[in-house]
Amino acid sequence: MQDDQGFYGPLQYSQGWLWAGLALLALVLGWYGFVFFSTRRRRNPAARPRFTPPSDLAALKQAYLQRIDAVSADAAAGQLTTRESHRELSLLVRKFARDVTGVDAPRMTLAELHAHPLSSTAEAVSRIYPGEFGLEPLPAVADSAETARRAVRQWN
Repeated sequence: MQDDQGFYGPLQYSQGWLWAGLALLALVLGWYGFVFFSTRRRRNPAARPRFTPPSDLAALKQAYLQRIDAVSADAAAGQLTTRESHRELSLLVRKFARDVTGVDAPRMTLAELHAHPLSSTAEAVSRIYPGEFGLEPLPAVADSAETARRAVRQWN
């Protein structure tokens, strides 16, 4: 007898297996998403440090006037070049403004200083700028030191 029952195609999987596989895939993706999002660091805006104005403005002025005098003396003694002296004077005026107002003046450009309500600081720095960045001959350090002193003394 012949054993010819014909060709039978592959059996189809049940629809239940398809849905079970998709559910398992969704479960794994959900788990990875949960782990990723639950372990991320939250973005909290950095709390800005509160500025407290100096309690003794006269003592602060005196300290900065002494530092200006020290730069002027170092320039006269030849320990600082004229350009370095002007840079130090400009930085001292900017640091004084920062210590009094809390505005980060040492990191500001001259245009930013003029745009900000630090008019005496901007004026003093603009007068010291030719000694910092200008061409030779540079202005006298004594003149720039007097400009820096005036900016510190005029502060209220």
